[in-house]
Amino acid sequence: MPATLDIITSPLLEGVTHGFFTRRGGASSGVFQGLNCGHGSSDLSEAVSVNRTRVADAMGVDPEHLVGVHQIHSPDVVTLQAPPLAPVKADALVTATPGLCLSVLTADCQPVLFADARAGVIGAAHAGWKGARGGVLESTLDAMEELGAQRAQITAVIGPTISQMAYEVGPEFEATFLGDDPEAHRFFRRGPGGRAHFDLPAYGLHRLNTAGVGRAVWTGHCTYSDPARFFSFRRATHLGEVDYGRLISAIRL
Repeated sequence: MPATLDIITSPLLEGVTHGFFTRRGGASSGVFQGLNCGHGSSDLSEAVSVNRTRVADAMGVDPEHLVGVHQIHSPDVVTLQAPPLAPVKADALVTATPGLCLSVLTADCQPVLFADARAGVIGAAHAGWKGARGGVLESTLDAMEELGAQRAQITAVIGPTISQMAYEVGPEFEATFLGDDPEAHRFFRRGPGGRAHFDLPAYGLHRLNTAGVGRAVWTGHCTYSDPARFFSFRRATHLGEVDYGRLISAIRL
């Protein structure tokens, strides 16, 4: 793989080829500088294709076997045995097919990679606050079980996402979560000026653990606070930039 790529891995997924790719080592320029893998951005399509090919090479697959979905902030999961012939609207993918590389794109939302290595079943989910609240993490576990995974054997790793320090939210946002569960106050703390800050990765871990996953961790990387390594929708918005790059996270058997 290109030596310039910067790939975060987790020891909990040892034995399963995976990576949370940072923005380093790509062909894009300007606000997309680096490894922008989102064809939905306004970046040059040729640059995005080069970037995705570099990711596929690093994952040891042909580019056509690096598969994803058209993400819509939903709880929807698609089960794949082969690359889809047309774009599929969903926010998570699962497979038991060796050589099929599942991927999700993020720029502050949680990328979550799942594996039951013993059963030979993997998954990948895009879990922003809306998708996580809607149940995309639990739906991914359900779909993996349908392929033969055992929930208590599944490891889930949350990759680079926005941290609580950088995630200021309004009162309506907080009220939505407190309406779901009065105990959700644990995911909020007061920041400067008394505004609430939401802990997205803690919320994701809570949902995973409550669902009975075997092991769940967050890598601890904040997308907002490290512009050299990560794209961030919120940071780009605060800077008045016209668009933002998309990070890719991928896993294969």
